[in-house]
Amino acid sequence: MTGGSGLSDEFLVGDVLDGNPGAFSELVRRHQRALYRLGLSFFRNGDDAADFTQDVFLKAYVNLGSFRGRSKFSTWLFRVAYNTAINSSRRKRRYEPLDDETAGNGLSTEDEHLRKETIAALKCAMGALPERQAVCLDLHFYYGMGYGEIAEVTGFPVNTIKSHVFRAKKELRISLDKEKA
Repeated sequence: MTGGSGLSDEFLVGDVLDGNPGAFSELVRRHQRALYRLGLSFFRNGDDAADFTQDVFLKAYVNLGSFRGRSKFSTWLFRVAYNTAINSSRRKRRYEPLDDETAGNGLSTEDEHLRKETIAALKCAMGALPERQAVCLDLHFYYGMGYGEIAEVTGFPVNTIKSHVFRAKKELRISLDKEKA
């Protein structure tokens, strides 16, 4: 049984492991955009992000048997992606969090301009953060991951992640307050 968007990721993984490789295409469809955006955060280039996304899905497919279901499939997949990005020899720049370009749809011209200025100030402030803090903050707020999931993705202890997020928010607050003044 393949495809049905009502099926859980974990069901689809089981389907692939039971000999139906076609079920993997649904997993790719569901997670491709998020992985591509993560790739852009690391590589800042569409071609490299596309290559990264393809590499991650290939590694995930080959290593699908190592998924034990102790976490959500998406968390496991992000762990594969994060490790791929960190270990990549093609990595040219440090991690830079991205904004959601679709969030401003339907805003007035003035509100859209204000939104873009706010995003630019936030990205600038986040760019000044240490990389680990920026990654933890981005995974927490942009991707909606809890501390436990971030720990699974990054390999950092939960208390370290809490500390990184706390310090990053504090630094952002200070930086953005300076921006206002």
